[in-house]
Amino acid sequence: MSHSISLTVNGARHDVTLEDARVTLLDLLRERLQMPGTKKGCDRGQCGACTVLVDGRRVNSCLTLAVTVDDSDIVTIEGLAEGDSLHPVQTAFIEHDGFQCGYCTPGQIMSAVGLIAEGHAGDDLERIREGMSGNICRCSAYKGIAEAVQDAARRMAADEERKSA
Repeated sequence: MSHSISLTVNGARHDVTLEDARVTLLDLLRERLQMPGTKKGCDRGQCGACTVLVDGRRVNSCLTLAVTVDDSDIVTIEGLAEGDSLHPVQTAFIEHDGFQCGYCTPGQIMSAVGLIAEGHAGDDLERIREGMSGNICRCSAYKGIAEAVQDAARRMAADEERKSA
């Protein structure tokens, strides 16, 4: 039995027919929609490499069935930059050496964007580390990651203040 779903990914609407209800959002993004930025790490929801935003919330796309995101708004790593302008979190990751091999970086960045949007980043590095604890970095770039999230949160808050003034 096939299932038809519609979802918006990085601002573009996609109508998809799934032949199998067990297709994960991760596999849909990578294999059907040709968005390989979201990584398949453990495929068990333990590493966070597959983190994307669904309706503004952080989710492990490897554990999310595609049929459950019908009519949802999905943001992946490919949707963060605006043209040649990187998202503030992407910029901060570069400036703070928040990555080494880079495999976990898309999931780390998406988790950081979600953490900041949720208002849980704060300015405390320990709080940031706790909020990012669902994302594993085999290279142990955690110091740079936490500092990047802290810096990006500050920049984004300052930008919001300037916009509202």
